[in-house]
Amino acid sequence: MEPAAHDGRGPSIEIVTLSRLRAGGDAPALTRPFRSDLHCLLTLSSGAMRHSVDFTEHALNPGQWLWARPGQVQQWSGLDQAEGTVIRFATDFLDPDTAIGVCVDDPHAPVMRVPTAEDHALLRAATTQLQWEHSADRLPWDTRLQVLRHLLAVLVLRIASLPAPQAGPDPSEVYLAFRDAVERDFANSRRLSDYAEALAYSPRTLSRATLAAAGIPAKEFIDRRVILEAKRMLACSPIPAARIGERLGFTSATNFNKFFAQRTGTTPIAFRATAHKQPT
Repeated sequence: MEPAAHDGRGPSIEIVTLSRLRAGGDAPALTRPFRSDLHCLLTLSSGAMRHSVDFTEHALNPGQWLWARPGQVQQWSGLDQAEGTVIRFATDFLDPDTAIGVCVDDPHAPVMRVPTAEDHALLRAATTQLQWEHSADRLPWDTRLQVLRHLLAVLVLRIASLPAPQAGPDPSEVYLAFRDAVERDFANSRRLSDYAEALAYSPRTLSRATLAAAGIPAKEFIDRRVILEAKRMLACSPIPAARIGERLGFTSATNFNKFFAQRTGTTPIAFRATAHKQPT
């Protein structure tokens, strides 16, 4: 792994090629699910591969961009069939205006972005310049940090402006308020009535807004968020399933197991075993 550009003195950014990523770690470790506290930008220069983000597999081809956010579960697949670049950075490496402009902390932001030919050329130039400055060490530390921060801002602003595949209409304010409330409180409450009361909307209003924006009822939206967090912890931590259930607000392991099985068709233990199984 290429050394991070902070040396213990500030927030981090690291850039590595896929070939160097393969050379720097054993194959089984690279194919296990992992959860990072860094953003991950991935683009290919040749070949094709797949990369899973929160248990959804994305096919990646040259020129396309994948953006995984902190806390999401990632898993590599087909690493030996592609060449490209991985850029990892901490949220606070970006300046505040850029972070707000690209909605850097939005866990619902699109994972994939597909540029036009013109956008691809601009993104390639921005990436090349960022890589060059990251590997160079000819500037004073403070100056180098600012150069990297500005170059990364150019890149992420361009990526964030790209259209997302299958983008729908802009969601309503009701849905956005509900979505944000669920993100904050899903481990504390799975009751739609609690969210309706907190947001001063009726349960029916929340369900209409969620159906229009996400295609599912509001109660199912809450349950899916709980299941996602359970899957994340089962796949990427050694915490016992019963303890995971406690952290997600379940009063007993039996209730958690029943909730998980009803919504996934498998038990938490079986899901963990499948997630840890090495691909053939």
